[in-house]
Amino acid sequence: MTNTGRFSDGGGWEKAAGYSRGARFGDHIAISGTTAHAPDGVMFVGDLYGQTKECLLRAIRAVEALGGSKSSIIRTRLFLAPGVDWEQAGRAHQEIMGEVAPANTTLFVHSFVGPDFLVEVEVEAVALS
Repeated sequence: MTNTGRFSDGGGWEKAAGYSRGARFGDHIAISGTTAHAPDGVMFVGDLYGQTKECLLRAIRAVEALGGSKSSIIRTRLFLAPGVDWEQAGRAHQEIMGEVAPANTTLFVHSFVGPDFLVEVEVEAVALS
């Protein structure tokens, strides 16, 4: 793995908006806002816990594809839809990231591009090689 690169998970939004799921420059890995999307729509509609887990697992796969690991994640950001129970997102974050315990910011935002999305997750990591 070189010290720069891009990763695409094949989502249509990446091509339409001109971005990558993740990018690496030197030892820094940045993962774009990640949602629980599928080719036929939103996964886990109405389920914040399920969407949060899916987002985190997708972000971890992107980190790994760019030379990092779950344990090299240093920051997560959870952007939540208005009125959702933040504790469900927190529970999913704890189950997936608890032993890593990265720095975290959790925010309520006005809305998302897709109306059924309840959460969007960003991740930053340090490459291992």
